[in-house]
Amino acid sequence: MPDRTGTAFLTVEGLHAWYGESHVLHGIDIDIREGEVVTLLGRNGAGKTTTLRSIMGVVSRRTGSVRFAGRELIALPPERIARLGIGYCPEERGIFASLTVDENLMLPPVIKPGGLSVGEIHALFPNLAERRRSYGKKLSGGEQQMLAIGRILRTGAKLLLLDEPTEGLAPVIVQQIGTVIRLLKQRGFTILLVEQNFHFASTVADRHFVVEEGRTVDVFSNADLTRNTQKLEAYLGV
Repeated sequence: MPDRTGTAFLTVEGLHAWYGESHVLHGIDIDIREGEVVTLLGRNGAGKTTTLRSIMGVVSRRTGSVRFAGRELIALPPERIARLGIGYCPEERGIFASLTVDENLMLPPVIKPGGLSVGEIHALFPNLAERRRSYGKKLSGGEQQMLAIGRILRTGAKLLLLDEPTEGLAPVIVQQIGTVIRLLKQRGFTILLVEQNFHFASTVADRHFVVEEGRTVDVFSNADLTRNTQKLEAYLGV
């Protein structure tokens, strides 16, 4: 079972990041306990996606501290970070159009024991089981998102970074993604989720960090979300 005693599984402190000469993050501070689902909320361009990319090391330069399971990651290359047990699902999904669903699923290497089997992934996403021999170019947006999430579940990663998994999807698919996130939490996965829709976020997350202009400016527990709705709407401009 996940450790919910308060020990941080991922700790990000004073994180700065650059794309070339562009200084994008100006001091991100977040912490995630093992077994939690945590969201990053904020307007477009606030730095949410760059935070995920910086945790994985796929930016031009980063400074500060990123500690995962007690290990400092700031000087490690992306491939070393991934092999420590962090799975990244980017917003663009990265599905290979000329490969079938099952071929896409089998692409990433298994890095640790405990990953889901293809059968377990099919059980989570019945659409993928039905389309297992379909090529990536034939999948709907929702099916591509399911495949992108399913692909990292095979690897044995225990911390999942999900970037806008519900963006542009039909409400019924959004509900299915929410159900899967809750099931993954029950199975002991830890999830950091970038999300624009805080109404959806409130159905899956334990806590919410607000990012503004490359900085962490606030944090709410899910229990406190309702009483802070006006404040959050002001942050998000809704």
